[in-house]
Amino acid sequence: MSLRICILETDDLRPEFVERYQGYGRMFEQLFTRQPIAADFSIYNVVEGQYPADEEKFDAYLVTGSKADSFGSDPWIQTLKHYLVERYRRGDKLLGVCFGHQLLALALGGLTERAVQGWGVGVHQYEVKGSAQWMSPKLDELDLLISHQDQVTRLPEGAEVVASSSFCPFAAYHIGNQVLCFQGHPEFIHDYSRALLELRQDRLGEELYANAIASLERDHHGEAVAEWMMRFVASA
Repeated sequence: MSLRICILETDDLRPEFVERYQGYGRMFEQLFTRQPIAADFSIYNVVEGQYPADEEKFDAYLVTGSKADSFGSDPWIQTLKHYLVERYRRGDKLLGVCFGHQLLALALGGLTERAVQGWGVGVHQYEVKGSAQWMSPKLDELDLLISHQDQVTRLPEGAEVVASSSFCPFAAYHIGNQVLCFQGHPEFIHDYSRALLELRQDRLGEELYANAIASLERDHHGEAVAEWMMRFVASA
């Protein structure tokens, strides 16, 4: 029996990327369908006010990345925040990536801010913390593609760190068996990251851009993180 995953899409791709990459929700769908745990997906663009009907039942809700700030005052962000708090109160499982990782931390009592460290881009390495059963395959270090200038600076009460680095101490966390979030992008591929870097080259500066492009020579653990997420959802 397949898991049912609700993907709450929090951004639209730039028009020039749509033909190749389709959308952030579709990127996740393609990633998860390669995992050993079967799942079906429904995608809702919450920026446009799309949400599942109350009677719809899902095994988990995943919040995607976005160019928006999780601490922004946009009405759609506030609506999503309240929606996630309600889902949490109902006991639903919640997954977050980048913007979703930050918004869930904020909604559940943590803090997210513009990072004093500046932009995080390219392939970044983290130390893996903990050894939960759903963390299979086992990894001691985690490499993920990243693209962010905000970070979680205080975790919600009860949250435990899953991955950390000196640049991003709270790069991944979980709250019991209900919430699992990652700052990095398991759904990204190198070509998409390279396209984003090229768009932002002037903003990043020559040195950061060059280092990020060079980091794309390394592989990343997006597939492993996707498997962790599906095992987390499937666990009791």
